[in-house]
Amino acid sequence: MERRDGKELRTGFSTGTAAAAAAVAAARLLSERAVTDSVEVKLPRGRTFTVPVDGGSLKDGTAVCVVVKDAGDDPDVTNRARIGASVRLRSEPGLELSGGPGVGRVTKPGLALPPGEWAINPVPRSMIQENLAPWLPEGGPGLAVEIFIEDGEKLAASTLNPRLGIVGGLSVLGTTGLVRPFSNAAYIATIDSALSIARAQGLDECVLTTGGRSEGLARSERPDLPEEAFVMIADFFAGGLKLAARRGFRTTGLAVFFGKAVKQAAGHAYTHAHRTEMDLVPLAGWLPGLPEGAAAKVMASNTALAALDAIKGAGCLNLVPEVARRALASARGFAGPGPDLWMRLFDFDGSVLAFETLAGDGTPPVLEGG
Repeated sequence: MERRDGKELRTGFSTGTAAAAAAVAAARLLSERAVTDSVEVKLPRGRTFTVPVDGGSLKDGTAVCVVVKDAGDDPDVTNRARIGASVRLRSEPGLELSGGPGVGRVTKPGLALPPGEWAINPVPRSMIQENLAPWLPEGGPGLAVEIFIEDGEKLAASTLNPRLGIVGGLSVLGTTGLVRPFSNAAYIATIDSALSIARAQGLDECVLTTGGRSEGLARSERPDLPEEAFVMIADFFAGGLKLAARRGFRTTGLAVFFGKAVKQAAGHAYTHAHRTEMDLVPLAGWLPGLPEGAAAKVMASNTALAALDAIKGAGCLNLVPEVARRALASARGFAGPGPDLWMRLFDFDGSVLAFETLAGDGTPPVLEGG
């Protein structure tokens, strides 16, 4: 993948790789009494990656090393975060892994880890275990490893961790060990985690929103639903619907502003402006009864806001629900036949332009793992 200036986008490494590298550097410091400039980390699927080490210290039998996470060209809140590990010997064999300052704890069921556990995901745990194997002789003394993230609690406030019930800091994540530039995988995984938590709460209905404002409006419209029912899918229209169906929700709602709804009505699986241009020419054709002059204005509009203003100016807001109906038809294609679907379509001022429903066929939901 290339940047707009034609240069190749740079791949980075995950928080899990940073934690494993810091643990290896600290274990080496503990055994060799020397700070290393870099370590080679084994990644999942047999690959290796060399990670720079940003110094270390050894005091009272505890070695501490820090790695500065490099997310490459991915816009990650954890880019340049200082992720460290403290390592000491313990009398029992094997590895004792814990979280320290800046690492969150899981408080809600439905994630890969049970409530009460440190938010160090299974793949990073395995990476740390595998990479520390040379310092974990069978039957010999073990290692106590504590992972910490400087300013992790502050950084976590800019993530979805509070919504997911991860408190006190960031999660240590990663499935491949690397961060692909502008990869969608991390956000999709977050959506799936949020839906999993909602199902673990016993919910049969979820509401997919495109951002904080649409979520706030949706929550005011549906005060009967708990916080966990509302899941931000951003531009992942198809991905969010497919995951909700996979998780077994019988009813899936959509809370969307007019501009996103136009793209959804056109059948776009992903609605970000960088990937999907706003084509307003078909919109006029979707609204039978729109006067010719207003239709021309809609087709000539540069933005969805201008198109909606043209529709309003013609006194034809009663035609707008057709956009929601078409968006729900697209949603049916992504969600499959089973779940009931509904959409609240919002104006840019927050008022409701339409509320439409589309009944499912009663096909049993596909439960997690199906």
